[in-house]
Amino acid sequence: MSTENYDPCYPDQPVVHRYLPVWAKLPAFAAKPAFVWADDGDTAMSYATLTYSQLDAAVERMASGILGALRRADTVLVLASPGLRLVMLLFACQRAGLTAVPIIPPDPSRPGAGGAVHSHLLRAVSQTRPRAAVADARYIDAIKKSNAIVNVAGEPDRLAAMLRSLRWLSVDELEQGGANGAAAATSFVGCEPEDAYLIQYTSGATGAPKPVVITAGAAAHNARAARRAYDLHPGSVVVSWLPQYHDCGLMFLLLTVVAGATCVLASPDAFVRRPRLWLELVTEFRATCTPVPSFALPLVLRRGRSPDGRRPLELGSLENLILINEPIYKACVDEFVAEFRRDGLLPASISPSYGLAENCTFVSTAWRSRRCVDLLSYKKLLPSARLSRMADEEPEIEIAVVDEETGEPVEDGAEGEIWVSSPSNASGYLGHPSASREVFCARLPGKGSCYVRTGDRGVVARGAERYLYVVGRSADVLALDVDGGRRSVCAHYIETAAFGGAPDRLRGGCIAAFTTSPAPSTSLVVVVAELLKGSGGGDHKDICEGIKRAVWEEEGVRVGWIVLVGSGVVPKTTSGKLRRGAAREKLLAGKLPILLEARYDGAESESSVPWAGGEEEMEKCPGMDTAYGSASRPL
Repeated sequence: MSTENYDPCYPDQPVVHRYLPVWAKLPAFAAKPAFVWADDGDTAMSYATLTYSQLDAAVERMASGILGALRRADTVLVLASPGLRLVMLLFACQRAGLTAVPIIPPDPSRPGAGGAVHSHLLRAVSQTRPRAAVADARYIDAIKKSNAIVNVAGEPDRLAAMLRSLRWLSVDELEQGGANGAAAATSFVGCEPEDAYLIQYTSGATGAPKPVVITAGAAAHNARAARRAYDLHPGSVVVSWLPQYHDCGLMFLLLTVVAGATCVLASPDAFVRRPRLWLELVTEFRATCTPVPSFALPLVLRRGRSPDGRRPLELGSLENLILINEPIYKACVDEFVAEFRRDGLLPASISPSYGLAENCTFVSTAWRSRRCVDLLSYKKLLPSARLSRMADEEPEIEIAVVDEETGEPVEDGAEGEIWVSSPSNASGYLGHPSASREVFCARLPGKGSCYVRTGDRGVVARGAERYLYVVGRSADVLALDVDGGRRSVCAHYIETAAFGGAPDRLRGGCIAAFTTSPAPSTSLVVVVAELLKGSGGGDHKDICEGIKRAVWEEEGVRVGWIVLVGSGVVPKTTSGKLRRGAAREKLLAGKLPILLEARYDGAESESSVPWAGGEEEMEKCPGMDTAYGSASRPL
């Protein structure tokens, strides 16, 4: 299998960090910006730039400093704040031959405060058993002062104790070429292709996050495959506000260096505060490529249309607007393109894509070139790949849609589980041998290679082009009894319809649908929806009615239980994916803080827990009896 384009402009390197000295020694690249950090201040934007020669020198310096304190192949926890220093540190770990575990650091002023980020860090320390941790000096100071920290249950904080037991390296000192006073190493070879370079966690959307072991060779292969798929080159300019710790955000750091391109970075918090920032950076730097989760589009449409005194947008430079986090709805994309086409956005730039941690990140994209404008939809969704019709053409990343029960490939037009085979496949889950065998060692009849079972459902639609559509997670498919027959519905269809029932009062992307039990005959369809801030008080019966009616009209599904909650209540992963199973567990255990609930039986009778607005008296919805179920916890 040919895995590399041998054009001299793209030097073939087995691991990504070895591209850096190649670019740094070329006169045309030495002073070229590799990464730019954009800081959205209160009054104006400010930028910090890192050229290829500066990046290569900093990586060499930091790698030497790290190896003055650690040994090659050690595991190191990376807790540095987002920015250029984190970029340098991630490449330095690879050059030093270490296995990096990048984790979003909890609030340094509250290391024992609990919460999802706190729990994830505890999980990572327990599972990966790092020899050391690298963090900002202020974070290290907070950890060392946390002797008296207790957790939210009033018990001594386990994480604080585990963190204090680690050897801590200050990224501030490493940047200056030292590591806690240790003598710097004088020579090192860095990661080899077969060495474990990265442990990145799965999103945890359908279960506990799992640690995925990525080799340096698999990461390099994945970056090269993505570079060719998106036609990136030294003239490309990437804009990304995705988290730099894992998946797509981290992949685009590697991809930038492999392509010899320039990447403009911003923090996810900056985008959430002011979504228009994303498009302003595309305009300012004449970006040709930008990856965003699909939920970014409706967020920008809602909060980013107004110029608010800033310069007009110019989006005609974009060749790839990469959409991740399947499924991707065509109507949402069409609305976004219609709104910003007047600012130069080209419909042909839309690049619906697919990826997962178990394949490093990138798997496929439906984008082909500027000549392709119209992407056909399937059940309201855009495709995430174009598959070859040539039987003798061996794809670099092979995709198959398989019947989960028989293990046989299905015909085009039939849904099944997506399986992926490529040199980008991860080595397995750290410390989970049985799960690794089940997920990473699947085989198709007549095929010698191993496949990764993705857990995603897909279909290759019949037509002139063999488009692959990712229709949802297998774990999120709801089995329903409808008029005496069995029907399967992906949860996201119900959630999208529910949002359409009250779009001006519900938070998009913050609605979870699930059933109360696996048995279709005894199960209720539940919708848990977050209210927009400012929706408090008043009569919320119309919201529940709107949700119930919209789901029935759009999807033919009867909702039996609607739960309205406040902002931030619906469980999500650190990358913003819904945790529907966690929402179900909390609701049925009575641990979900409900503002209002409505139940419906087959005769359409209903009951509700009315809104409880802080200290104000609860207001009863007209025509609805109040009833407190086991999960009712009015605020």
